[in-house]
Amino acid sequence: MSETPNENLDSLLALETELQFDHFDHDIAWALGCSIVELARSRSTGVVVNIRRNGQRLFHAALAGTAADNDDWIERKSRVVDRFGHSSLYLGTLMASADSRFSESTFEESYRLDASLFAAHGGAFPVIVRGTGMVGTIAVSGLPQLEDHALVVEGVRRFLASLA
Repeated sequence: MSETPNENLDSLLALETELQFDHFDHDIAWALGCSIVELARSRSTGVVVNIRRNGQRLFHAALAGTAADNDDWIERKSRVVDRFGHSSLYLGTLMASADSRFSESTFEESYRLDASLFAAHGGAFPVIVRGTGMVGTIAVSGLPQLEDHALVVEGVRRFLASLA
């Protein structure tokens, strides 16, 4: 049985509660980025991985099979997370939900955003530090949006489990 849009929205929000860090610094960003790159390589997947904290890029890797367009997608999806504090997939799903008050317009039109600067497509996820809140973004581009999102989630989940 498939999830209803509200159940899907709830599960996307639950991920943001689950996948939080005790602290987040340059070394963690580097190790996490390398971990996600290795996960992508193990699947022979060409993606760009980008991690930022407070607007500063701490990690960026572009694997074979990617292009400058993927960097653009990273920026557009990350701006959505920066502005709204939730994953880019959550915002896209919210906009597409049948009960959305914005169902008659696009995400960009609803929030009066420039589509060349913002994209509510899966692949960017907030870096949340317990007791502090959102401090950055983790983003992947190169796959269909649900797969981009899933790669970020799996990469963060595995990394956090390795710290425990």
